[in-house]
Amino acid sequence: MTRQSFIYGDERFDYDVLFSKERRGKIAIHVHPDASVQVDAPEGEALAKIHKAVLKRARWIGKHVNDARDRRRHVLPRAYVSGESYFYLGRRYGLKVRGPNGSSQRVRFYRGAIHVIAPGKDAGAIKKALRSWYRERAALVFAQRFEDLASRIVWLDAQPRWRLVAMKTQWGSCSPKGVILLNPHLIKAPRECIDYVILHELCHLREHNHSPRYYRLLSQLMPHWKSVKTRLDGMAELLLNE
Repeated sequence: MTRQSFIYGDERFDYDVLFSKERRGKIAIHVHPDASVQVDAPEGEALAKIHKAVLKRARWIGKHVNDARDRRRHVLPRAYVSGESYFYLGRRYGLKVRGPNGSSQRVRFYRGAIHVIAPGKDAGAIKKALRSWYRERAALVFAQRFEDLASRIVWLDAQPRWRLVAMKTQWGSCSPKGVILLNPHLIKAPRECIDYVILHELCHLREHNHSPRYYRLLSQLMPHWKSVKTRLDGMAELLLNE
């Protein structure tokens, strides 16, 4: 990965270039929820050509970077106290915290709220308990969605291998060995968004790039994926906040 930069207006923007042997021809530009900019390019592509492509989209990059920064400024840090709201499967639920008689801690979801029992109502303990609960729910729900979605894909020969990995800027990825990684924070998103991310990565088992063939494949499985992706991107800062 190579760090580059450009000036647009009165501001300097940094971007990281990620070279890939599998990418053919087209240079792709992404602005992540944390306002970082990534450029995917074919291996061996000249930096001058990449920079020229970036400059052509300087206005678009600047707008999306500033939008991402604005969203981050409006996301308040968590205090882990009763009354805060937390997402689960696309809906907000109130948090209710209470201390136990003993030293155990647990999370329960009932009556439209997320109930956390933690010793001394310690913020660190509550955060740890919530993170563990989200991960448990993600493992269960994602397994169900993988089974359902994979069963509909005729070209998929076997049940895909997958695991949970916490990531700061990605919802999922697919390793060169065909192992799909999913961000446990994705369990906070609507089910349709979860399906989109899973299908996105499943398509990489057949097309290991973001070529036109890849997007045709994704469109066959989810024709309206662009609107779902836009919805998920718009929620990213809230869902990743913990």
